[in-house]
Formats: sequence, C-alpha cells, structure tokens
Amino acid sequence: MQILYYDCFCGISGDMNLAALIDLGVPKEYLVQELSKLNLNSEYKLIIDNSTKLGITGTRVNVNLKEHNHSHEGHVHNHEHHHRNLKDIEEIINSSDLSDKVKKLSLDMFMKVAEAEAKVHGKSLYEVHFHEVGAADSIVDLVGAAICLDYLDVDKIIASPVQVGGGFVKCAHGLMPVPAPATSEILKNIPINTGIVQFETTTPTGAAILAANVNEFTQKIDFSIKKVGYGIGHRDLEIPNVLRVYLGEKEGAEKVEEQYILEANIDDMNPELYGYVEEKLFEAGALDVFKTPIFMKKGRPGIKLSVLINEKAEKNVLNVFFEETTSIGVRKYKVQKIMLNRDFSKVKTEYGDITVKKSYYKGKLLKYKPEYEECKAIAKEQNISIDKVYKAVYKQDLN
Repeated sequence: MQILYYDCFCGISGDMNLAALIDLGVPKEYLVQELSKLNLNSEYKLIIDNSTKLGITGTRVNVNLKEHNHSHEGHVHNHEHHHRNLKDIEEIINSSDLSDKVKKLSLDMFMKVAEAEAKVHGKSLYEVHFHEVGAADSIVDLVGAAICLDYLDVDKIIASPVQVGGGFVKCAHGLMPVPAPATSEILKNIPINTGIVQFETTTPTGAAILAANVNEFTQKIDFSIKKVGYGIGHRDLEIPNVLRVYLGEKEGAEKVEEQYILEANIDDMNPELYGYVEEKLFEAGALDVFKTPIFMKKGRPGIKLSVLINEKAEKNVLNVFFEETTSIGVRKYKVQKIMLNRDFSKVKTEYGDITVKKSYYKGKLLKYKPEYEECKAIAKEQNISIDKVYKAVYKQDLN
C-alpha cells in the first residue's frame, strides 16, 4: 500500500503544499501544463525554485499575480483581488480541460472553504464572495493540489496533527485571531496544535487541502519511508517554516478496500444521453462507470448501468441516477477492490524523461506503464506518434 503522509509540524499553506509535492517527485513541467488548462495564465506567474530554511533544503513555490506583482506569503494579503464567488470558481474549473477526477478534487476543496466562509459570515454558499481564496494564486494552490494528488495516486493519505500557530493575522475582513475563523471551521474534528510561533502557520487553503483529502490524522508512522519532500515557506521563524511530506509503503497484503456498486437496468432512455450521464456520475464522485448490454423481459434490449462508489459519494451519485436517467430504482451491494502496490519512477528515453507507474505483486514488479499525459505532451511537442513514445519506454529495462 502506498501512503502519502503530511508532517505538519509548522502547519500548511497552499504554496507550501505545492512545493512539497513537487519536491517529492511531481514533475513541475506536468503541473504547469495541467494548470494552463484553467486559462488563467494572464493573471499569474508560477515560480518554482530551490530554497533553504534553517539548514533544510527543499522546493519553494511563488504564485505571483501579474497585475499586482503579488507574492503569496502566508495569509497576509494587502492588495485588492478578484472577489469571485463559488459559482465563478465552478465555472473556471468545469469549463477547463482538466480530468474529471482533478475537477472533483478541486471542487471538494473549494466547497470546504465555501462552507466555512458561509458559516462564519452567516450567508448561503453562493452568496459568499471569496477574498483571498478567490484570487488566482489560491485557485492555483487548490487546483494544483488536486493535480499533484491525482498524479501521485496513492492508496491512502495520512497527516499529523496540524500546527496552526498563534497571535493575529491580517486578512480581508480585518485583524483576526489565529487560527482565523474560517480555518477553525474547516479544521473541525481534526486534531490541531497551537502556539509554536506567533504567526499563522496554517491558512484556510492549507486546511481545506487536508480536510478534503486526508483519510487519517495520527502521529504514528507505521510504514517504510521511500521518499521525503520539503515545501519551503516564505517566513523566517524560530522553527523551520517547512512542510514535510513522506511517500511511504506499508508492507503486507495488497490493499483491499470496501466499495459499493449502484446499478440499474434501463430500457427506455435515449442512448444519446448516456455520455452526459456518465460525465455527471464522475462529477458526483463515481470511481468507475460501466455499461453492459442486456435483454430484459419480453425480449427488450436494455443497458445495465453500473457505478462503483465509496460511501462518501453515494448521496450525490443517487441524485444523478434519479434526476438524469429514467430509472425509478437502484440496486446497491458491497464489493471489495483488491489493488496492487504501486510506485512511480522516471525513465530516460530518446524523447526525454517519462514517468512510469510500476505495479507490484507479492513484492515483485509485475507490470508497468508510462503516464499517458506525459507521452501525449511529448508526441505533440516533437510531432511524432504517441505509439513511438510508448515503445521508447517499453524497450527500457525497468527490472
């Protein structure tokens, strides 16, 4: 089982998270390429470089707003930005060419912020105007987090208790105690530590990344550490202003995860609608969608629409079934998904370095495949067939 562990001894912010995951192995070229699909390039410039804090070397990320020459630094924002609301954010993400999974992860994180802001300010979700989180830098932070997490594709995400800092922080609504009210709301039911420094070490953006993606919060590390990444912050503090992340592997059997199948037999729906319904199901959190031709009573041809989900997505997926299809009933049953352990590595080819996903069974390399998006980008850039790029990978000795 592959594990991503967040060691939040000095909290977490959006830019520190991006930096740490790049330092862990997410290719910065891949991140930049995927972020360009948001069509916000005119609003920001992404700067990624190496940096050091109190002797710890890692990666630092700056998301500079072009029109304001603004650098993301903690939660302090002294310039006026786009005051986008949740509908604006949804439009930017849903109209992009990002994958359905990345869109879903991104919107889950923004929803955490929207729900917190709505609660704190006594407004409905779509009345809330994001201040800091509506600007391009925070959009890049959250969508970038989704891109990186999707790229790593680990089996489980774990985090330590979260250090939130202390003192006061200046934000759009004035001077606020640390943790800021929105941050406190997002971190409900998540263990925190306070006061290690008199500075806000965890921002609403950082809190939303954890709240939407972490499966377990614990100080216990019961896995083998394979890689370590450091995301360097922008403040000089008494302790290293750093986010540390581990990529680990837990020995033992292949991962067995309990999931559910929701399915319905349909014989009276326009076949043209299935593509649209499938998109809506993935947006609602479906892990997989598949269609099986069947014959129903009286010899009528039909389709068995099957959707693989986890428990969290059930309500939203059922909404799609009943609102978007002609089905008036859905079957549900529990299944177990058995997954091979996986890791990622770079392979040198005549066309450049390409990331390969390796799968292991009983500790032995069983199969591997290159990352499609990287192969596609190389094929387009070098004007060659994607088949040539794949073959360049497969002729390498990866054992």
